[in-house]
Amino acid sequence: MGSRKLLVAAVAVVAIAAGTWLSFNTSAPPAEPRVATLLPAKVELPEFALLDHTGSPVDRSVFDGQWDLVFFGFTHCPDICPLTLQVLASARSQMADEGFEVLPRIVLVSVDPERDAPEKLARYVGYFGDGTFGITGELDELRKLTGALGIWFEKSALDGDDYAVDHSAAVLLIDPEGSYRAVFSTPHEAENFAHDVPIIMGLR
Repeated sequence: MGSRKLLVAAVAVVAIAAGTWLSFNTSAPPAEPRVATLLPAKVELPEFALLDHTGSPVDRSVFDGQWDLVFFGFTHCPDICPLTLQVLASARSQMADEGFEVLPRIVLVSVDPERDAPEKLARYVGYFGDGTFGITGELDELRKLTGALGIWFEKSALDGDDYAVDHSAAVLLIDPEGSYRAVFSTPHEAENFAHDVPIIMGLR
C-alpha cells in the first residue's frame, strides 16, 4: 500500500511540473511596438529657454513628470500639422476608452516662432483637447532643441511676403525624466499610437 501511495504522489508531482512548464512556455510573449522605433539609449534634452502657450518661460524641465508626444509644426500649416495633431488627439481618446488612466500629453513646438506668438498658439492647440500644450520662442533657442533631436525645418518663400515652413513630420516620445525614448515616422495612424505608446510606457 505504501508503494502505491508513493507512486500516486510521484505522478501528481510530475503532472504539476508538466502543467507549470506548459503554462510558462505557452504564455503570450511580451507585447512589442508595431511602428515606433525605440532608441537604443535615452537621449537627454538640451538646455533651452522658450515660452509656453500662456507666455510663461519654459526650459528642459517642462518635459519632466509626464510622457509627451512631441510634434514640431506651425499654426499656418495647411494640412500635415492639423492632421497629425488630430491623429494624436484620437490616439489619446482611444487610450482613455481602453481604461488607461495615465495618458501622454500632446506637445506642439512651433517651428515658426516669428508668427506663432503664445496667444496665437494657445488658440490653435485648444482645438485639439485639454491634453495639448504649445511651445514657441526665439529662433536661436528653438534650434538648440531641434538640433539635438534631429528635427529639420526651413522657410520656403510663397507669393509676396508670405512663406511656409518645411519641417520634419516625425512624432517624438519623451519620458517623464525628460529623455527622448522613441520616434514615430510617417504615415501616422491613431491606432498605432494607441497600441505602441502604452507598451513603451509600461502599461500594456
